[in-house]
Amino acid sequence: MSDPAPRLPQYGGECVTNLIPSILGPRGTDALPDFFPSIARGALQVVLLVVDGLGWHQLQSRLAADRNLAPTLASMEGGPITTIAPTTTVTALTSIATGATPGEHGLVGYRIDFAGHVVQMLRWADSRGDARKRLAPRDAQPCPPFLGGSVPVLSKAEFDGTAFTESHLRDQRMFSWRALSSMVVDVRALLKSGEKFVYCYYDCIDKIAHERGFGEYYDSELRTTDRLVAELASVLPAGAVLLVTADHGQVMVGNNTTMLHPEVTRLLTHQSGEGRFRWLHTKGDRVDEVVAAARTHHGHHAWVMTRDEMIDGGFFGPRVSDVVRRRFGDVAVMASTDMSFDDPADKTYFELQCRHGSLTSAEIDVPLLGARGR
Repeated sequence: MSDPAPRLPQYGGECVTNLIPSILGPRGTDALPDFFPSIARGALQVVLLVVDGLGWHQLQSRLAADRNLAPTLASMEGGPITTIAPTTTVTALTSIATGATPGEHGLVGYRIDFAGHVVQMLRWADSRGDARKRLAPRDAQPCPPFLGGSVPVLSKAEFDGTAFTESHLRDQRMFSWRALSSMVVDVRALLKSGEKFVYCYYDCIDKIAHERGFGEYYDSELRTTDRLVAELASVLPAGAVLLVTADHGQVMVGNNTTMLHPEVTRLLTHQSGEGRFRWLHTKGDRVDEVVAAARTHHGHHAWVMTRDEMIDGGFFGPRVSDVVRRRFGDVAVMASTDMSFDDPADKTYFELQCRHGSLTSAEIDVPLLGARGR
């Protein structure tokens, strides 16, 4: 699969930003957009399961090889929708929960520049350590989740109390789990008690793809995910619906990584973003030089665009505030092939196999699937 140009998220239609506003909006499930599975219309209760890293194309590829890998997912009604730009967890989960575009909520990447200090947003830390006191989570991301309501959120206990959780899931009712089986038990109880909406998050597809790539480990985790989906569907009462979506897809990169060419880096103060979506911060007013150098040395495996081109092109939504604009670099370098750009300042604890962040179809297309209670 190859894309001639970076894919544009469909913010005006079939996009993860429109899930919560549609489900929890004033007309509720009686007026869901056409991109929702038809069985979701008129649902009395909704469970939304976000499976981190479950891209549409990866799922279809694995099912084409062996439909028995995920028979429940294979049988569900629905199709692909788009996630946001960049295709990274921090940005996408915030857009899913708030219904806001990246240009509105401001958590615009895995590593974001805040006044010259690059913060890794999952750890909420920069080169000086924990950034929470310098960067209050509620100030960094102003949009309330779930249209300002308080809903049950089921996620791993290890995410409780983190700055990122406070930023994008603040003031929610947390039902944290340490064993995956607890999620099903809690969902059953919440639906029985009359909850109209339940939000669930599961991250292990993403983890195994990063650590092991595609193959038997990925397939084993896909089977586990499918069993989770089947068990959640089994506890739905009549009139309830389970919706399954994801924050992004993945591409297999392995050791196909490279540093930016010295003719590019000599013009930079630093980089932000991540391996498949690098923001380049230029020295002085040298944007044109950086663009020319990046296209010369990396144009065969990357799309190179200026910040203004990205914003004017609507990649972060129709509106980008001045505050958010300052969090971008000057030039974006987005991998168009299955490779990644290394940055010595961007350290990981292990060598990543699958990666994401760019705007290829493999990364931007995610499922929206539904099953109805009987």
